[in-house]
Amino acid sequence: MEYATRSGNLAKSRAQCIVVPIYAPLEMSESAKALNQASGGQINKILKRGDLKPKAGQTLLLHDVANINAQRVILVNLGPREDLDSVKYITAVRQLIGAIKSLAVKNVLICFTDVTCKDRTIDWNIERLIEHFEAGTYQYQDMKGKPDTTSQTLEQVDFYTDRVSGESVETGIRRGTSLASGMHFAKDIANTPGNVCTPTYLAEKATKLCKGNKALSVSILEEEDMQKMGMGAFLSVCQGSEQPGKLITIHYQGTDESSRPHVLIGKGITFDTGGISLKSPPAMHEMIYDMCGAASVLGTMSTIADQKLPINVIGVLAAAENMPSGKATRPGDIVKTMSGQTVEILNTDAEGRLVLCDALTYIGQFKPASVIDIATLTGAIVTALGSVATGLFSNDDDLARQISDAGEHVLDRAWRLPIWEEYQPKLASAFADMANVGGREAGSITAACYLARFAKTYRWAHLDIAGTAYQGSGPNKGYTGRPIALLSQYLYDQI
Repeated sequence: MEYATRSGNLAKSRAQCIVVPIYAPLEMSESAKALNQASGGQINKILKRGDLKPKAGQTLLLHDVANINAQRVILVNLGPREDLDSVKYITAVRQLIGAIKSLAVKNVLICFTDVTCKDRTIDWNIERLIEHFEAGTYQYQDMKGKPDTTSQTLEQVDFYTDRVSGESVETGIRRGTSLASGMHFAKDIANTPGNVCTPTYLAEKATKLCKGNKALSVSILEEEDMQKMGMGAFLSVCQGSEQPGKLITIHYQGTDESSRPHVLIGKGITFDTGGISLKSPPAMHEMIYDMCGAASVLGTMSTIADQKLPINVIGVLAAAENMPSGKATRPGDIVKTMSGQTVEILNTDAEGRLVLCDALTYIGQFKPASVIDIATLTGAIVTALGSVATGLFSNDDDLARQISDAGEHVLDRAWRLPIWEEYQPKLASAFADMANVGGREAGSITAACYLARFAKTYRWAHLDIAGTAYQGSGPNKGYTGRPIALLSQYLYDQI
């Protein structure tokens, strides 16, 4: 999709469709007033008929409005002007996108620069519009024998602007397109099936991302390297699969080398059978999405590199495939982590924390300013928070607040849960320093408590995205792109 600005006489615009906002009950925006005047009051007459429903997000399509060059005009109800907040705005945007998708148009002109959300700016409005336009029109067709080229006709979205708002709109377009591009990149990877998307495939995608960009570089640890470094927990996950595990590190240098980097670590289990602790078959196909943490790191690195942020960031992909075989780790096996601590593996389906704990130890060498790991880690977080909020855990109150604030800003929300010391005894093991699971109670919390044992020397946060990262079935099946917007905003805020 291409995005640009457009100005001039709105009525004379030759866009195939113009979108103008209406406020409840019958209050016209400035752009709607301009079209109403040009049409001799036709817009006002239509509104008085009551065809545009009063509920926020409702749309009304008009054809061939008098004295308007555009073939179509869409009126979109934003509700009462004084009540318009960010959540209602996004709700209306999503419904608007659905209305536009139903039309056979190649371009649309959106007049939203005079829309004011509470505590939001014009550039925020535009960035969110682009983010949700891309999400609403995204299709994964790489595996189709014959891709559907008829379901999507929209190619160009323009934003109507004036001299006052032009710079803000351009800022919103730049940030929005960078974010959308990063999310698209990550979605294509996450939606790729496990017979194609292996740890080696992730390494190839990371290498391709860095190619031609002087600010980006990549290094890859093979299993032999991890063996030498003592990453016994990571390797215990890999050993049942014929696909070799890889620890992939992407360096983005946007400022002086002396500036301490922020580190993102993504769980990259490209397919998770559960290992010997085999998962239930009906939903096992969803486990291609157990690498969404790694996908979110790739998407975030793409976004910040495109924006040329003056910051240093390291993205780490802990990539492995968890399979049952004669070589697979058995429940009850004990392994030594890179930190020297030993782990009794009571459940081989709790494998994400095993690759992450060695990655958390590995990145200590970079003297990070902050560390965030991102993982589809526990089903318990889905029970606790559903698909609305990502679970947030941290050993640093300021870091937790910054992440939460970033999520609130972009409406990619996270909710903090505790990792109090009282939960740690649940990980006790009779034969090792710890067990890899803590029982049924507080499963997402004990998983985070396990990770916290490997992150004591730096500011650390854990995002459990099992409920927010993907939808496993239905018409909207696929990776959602979360929490790329949150992570990108957090890094913007560190500049």
